[in-house]
Amino acid sequence: MSALALSVLLSLVSAVAYAGGAIVQEHVAVSSGQQYAPLRRPTWWAAVALNGLGGLLHVVALAYGPLSLVQPLGALTIVFALPMAALFVGRKAGATAWRGAIMATVGLAGLLSLVGASESQSLSTAQRIAVAVVSGGAVVALMVAGRAAHRHPAVRSMLIATASGIAFGMSSVFTKTVAVDWTGGVSAADLPFLAVIGVFATAGMLLSQASYRGAGLAAPLATLTVVNPVVAAAVGITMFGETFRYGTTGTALALSCGVVAAGGLILLTTERIARTAAESAPEPQALPEPVEPVEPAAAGPAGRPTSVEELLATIPEQPADVPHEEALVPAQAGPAVFAVAYDRDEAPAADPARYRFYGPFYGGSYVPMPDVDRHRERVKS
Repeated sequence: MSALALSVLLSLVSAVAYAGGAIVQEHVAVSSGQQYAPLRRPTWWAAVALNGLGGLLHVVALAYGPLSLVQPLGALTIVFALPMAALFVGRKAGATAWRGAIMATVGLAGLLSLVGASESQSLSTAQRIAVAVVSGGAVVALMVAGRAAHRHPAVRSMLIATASGIAFGMSSVFTKTVAVDWTGGVSAADLPFLAVIGVFATAGMLLSQASYRGAGLAAPLATLTVVNPVVAAAVGITMFGETFRYGTTGTALALSCGVVAAGGLILLTTERIARTAAESAPEPQALPEPVEPVEPAAAGPAGRPTSVEELLATIPEQPADVPHEEALVPAQAGPAVFAVAYDRDEAPAADPARYRFYGPFYGGSYVPMPDVDRHRERVKS
């Protein structure tokens, strides 16, 4: 097997590993209550292992093949992820998601294929610090914006996935810088930047895990797959002296490919927003079944309706000697008269209305008594 064929094979296996890791991450995000790092879930560590395997195979593929070939093949991750998710997890993607994924992949592959190779260059210490501060600030700002958009899961997922792509892209940039430095020998001055690589790589992994929560698989993975190499290519063009091929024509084609990739991401985002709105909408209530008309219970010999006398005749007669149970019926409550006078020495009056009780007790009816205003106005002469 030639070196070029081996590079292509390793790139394809790397894309499959990345796709498998993304599927496992999305499954963990749905089934786990933790947002960033469900450390107690063995499946999450399986996703970490798959992502690590994909990164290792990608580095080996770069050792055997050109960058212009290996980087576009890495964009096939989203294309592999959709059928794998439908096959292993049962998450089928609609036609809109497929169109968005294909647009994002084609645009990214075209953009990366137009980036020309250049001589290996490194960054100065001031440039490295500036790049780390700016990219770190961008990641933090996107995280804050994603937290503010918690009511819109699709938008929040895209913002966090963009932050994850920036973190992964800057990890690649610093990896390339340290690798160029180590061609002349290992230096202790690169140790702090190894820590920066670890911070960016860990942040990218944790943010990618959070981006899959409540937003599905296609949109976050496509965003991450596009933003990662685009950020790395932008830094390479601006700081490493890399250029697009074919001069002005290549630059125009690269911009066109970027527009196609961005259109694919927008299509994926709107598709996810529409699906989320459809899932959160209340289900329509089923209409009641029509009630069948009730036929007459009985009919006479000539088909005429049964008369009242005939219906009464069907009721069996009860014997007269059967004792009936007595029922207590409350009598109508009249004016209650107290047997006690207002004064103990005074005899009860003949008029019972004097001692009539107005109130809701003892069965009496409640009659509100008027309140007499005791306050009188004084008239001054």
